[in-house]
Amino acid sequence: MRPNKLREIWARGGAVVNGWLAIANSFSAETMAHQGWDSLTIDLQHGVVDYAGMVPMLQAISTTPTVPVVRVPWLEPGIIMKTLDAGAYGVICPMVNTRADAEKLVAYTHYAPQGTRSFGPVRALLYGGADYPAHANDTIVAFAMIETAQALENLDDILATPGLDAVYIGPSDLSLALGCKPTFDDLDPKAAEAVQHILARAKAHGVVAGIHNGTPEAALKRIGMGFQFVTISSDARLMAAGAQQIVNTMRGGLQAIKPQSGH
Repeated sequence: MRPNKLREIWARGGAVVNGWLAIANSFSAETMAHQGWDSLTIDLQHGVVDYAGMVPMLQAISTTPTVPVVRVPWLEPGIIMKTLDAGAYGVICPMVNTRADAEKLVAYTHYAPQGTRSFGPVRALLYGGADYPAHANDTIVAFAMIETAQALENLDDILATPGLDAVYIGPSDLSLALGCKPTFDDLDPKAAEAVQHILARAKAHGVVAGIHNGTPEAALKRIGMGFQFVTISSDARLMAAGAQQIVNTMRGGLQAIKPQSGH
């Protein structure tokens, strides 16, 4: 089976640099994949992507060594299993608030006897290889999102769930849950303290910790803290920021150009 580069990077003690895809387009996904990200996450929760749009995006990512990850809309077995059958090598699941939630996530992402995933890896066989069924349980990565006050209360129970590989912090939702302003990087003190607590407890349980970031500078700082999966911005935000920079440069340049006289 094709190895999962996320696991290889983590085994070396390194950090995965992850990109984020909110635009439902295979060409933009292919373009992002060719930029050298370790992994790319297709966002089915808050992006404008549905299942039919996700499949060609997974195919586009497969033209590169970039690892395909999907954030599913919710903790629901049907979409999780279909996502894996389509060839995702990692699943990020939002709003995992209890040990029972984490156990369901592990069950939905693993074949028996470790889990309850139904068998039918239609595209996963093409991407992963003919021996996919024998090795999928040890290759696929399951992320539980920690983003609520309830999840914080149940954090150690969640992290102790057998088969859970990683947790992923959504700083904006976590901030909202703690009564703070929603943001990625410059967190209010209460939210920043919660992030550090999640990271420390994840390390104590041997679980990888990941987090969303707005800038490369913030991502590098968090790698220095000990995070091993960092997302920077998204395709939509990067496109908007690049376009805005060009427009602003042109406007500034046009103001500096003096109109030429007709004589």
